[in-house]
Amino acid sequence: MEELSKRIRELRTEKKITLKELSEKTGLSISFLSQVERASSSLAITSLKKIADALEAPITTFFEDYKNENYYVKKEEQKPFQLKGSGVVYTRLGGEFSGRNIEPLLVTYPPGPTTEKSFSHPGEEFYYVLEGELLFYVDGKEYFLKAGDSIHFPSHLLHSVNNPLEVDAKVLAVVTPVIF
Repeated sequence: MEELSKRIRELRTEKKITLKELSEKTGLSISFLSQVERASSSLAITSLKKIADALEAPITTFFEDYKNENYYVKKEEQKPFQLKGSGVVYTRLGGEFSGRNIEPLLVTYPPGPTTEKSFSHPGEEFYYVLEGELLFYVDGKEYFLKAGDSIHFPSHLLHSVNNPLEVDAKVLAVVTPVIF
């Protein structure tokens, strides 16, 4: 988290953007952004995407050690990562090229709730459960998915995910907009 926080602060100051301006562009509070820059608060992927967009930088800027530069991605090139404060493990499955519109991911959810609250953002999301079971909450409705089930919804609807089992759940996720 410290490297991520440092990179956010560096990029913001390079672009001569104040915390207040960043707050206005992202909808995130000044105090929260300050805590993020001091590495005293964890950061959800959706918040990181808002910051990246406000700083007019691809989200991959914050993960410089991870990059695919071709269409074909070998299994050994797929590097799992997670954000501090989250047990969710993401593995990018897609290559890097200009104009990408989708983000294919292998996502591993540990047992229990993955977020404390529901959230929404632009785009759409598709999940196909490979292993385990997940509870998706989308627009006030609960969906119980088992291996082989899928769900596809617009991301502007309030949503969250919970793993009700005592074992990890794995899903193939395809989301827009591109976040990594």
